Amino acid sequence: MKKSLVALAVLAASGASFAQSSVTVYGLADIWFGAISTDDGMGNDETTTVLESGGVNTSRWGLKGSEDLGGGLKANFKFEQGIALDTGAARGTEDLYNATQYNQAFSREAYVGLSGGFGEVKLGKVWTAYDDVSGASNAVFDSKLAPMNWVMRSTGYIGNPGNTIYYSTPDFSGFAGAISYSMGEATYKDAEILAVNLTYNAGPLALQFGYQEQDNGVLAGNDNAEFLRVGGSWNFGVATLKGTYGAVSNLGNVSGNDADEYQIGVDFPVGSALVISGSYAASQGNGINAEDASGFGIAAAYNLSKRTFLYGGYTTNTYEQTNKADADLSILAIGVQHKF
Repeated sequence: MKKSLVALAVLAASGASFAQSSVTVYGLADIWFGAISTDDGMGNDETTTVLESGGVNTSRWGLKGSEDLGGGLKANFKFEQGIALDTGAARGTEDLYNATQYNQAFSREAYVGLSGGFGEVKLGKVWTAYDDVSGASNAVFDSKLAPMNWVMRSTGYIGNPGNTIYYSTPDFSGFAGAISYSMGEATYKDAEILAVNLTYNAGPLALQFGYQEQDNGVLAGNDNAEFLRVGGSWNFGVATLKGTYGAVSNLGNVSGNDADEYQIGVDFPVGSALVISGSYAASQGNGINAEDASGFGIAAAYNLSKRTFLYGGYTTNTYEQTNKADADLSILAIGVQHKF
């Protein structure tokens, strides 16, 4: 009898705990069809018809949840895996050597942390504070049709570094900030990444500042790479103007390998369901990446529902080359995205 009472008490306690917890399965499926045209400036040009995953956002699925610990404190977790929707394969992020990591169970994020009135702490494989804001004011939906994603070199670490401690503040009348520190540990000795961001979002104005420093001690040169982006947007009602300034020093950890760049664009809503967006981006390099690059893109997105939209557009980008003709890349695409 006593054992039965104890078992019932344990079950009751467990039920109370589960009642305060939540787990959500979520994701998005994004695929596009179109043509990619390339010209290397040496007489080699090619146009390829493709069906590819991730025209606007990387296709993904994940699990996330939280437990109410009382007093405004919550325990949170998130596991997120990228998917190549055109093949069904798991899609990895890229490491410091730009090698895709396919052997990860959750290639995008995998963390546990706490949140409350103090803000939020995340521990594990987390996007850096710089990643969170670097594309926030990119027009053309920050997609594969956005020229900023093809010509600007202030992207920072490609992919998700992992081994990260991340803290974000609560909102203070529109102001917020975050800091993250990624440790190289055994995989990339001395490859620390420190990132910070500051944001403001109130009324029609949104501003973002992001800075990231990467000390990739395993790479030749061993100079800290530094990345900076400042972005902003203003919603005029009839249209939203967007702009981004970027700068990078010691790209690839090579001293003097720098670039200054910018993007300017506009989102123009046409009715309640359709948005047309256009953007121009340019980058001027120094050092081994001295060639300039520029591009233009235009796209439209049409909402079929709150979770599904169609999109399509075109981007063309030009890259100057030393002692060669310019290289070109253009993409013509139509696609669909569904969230669940």
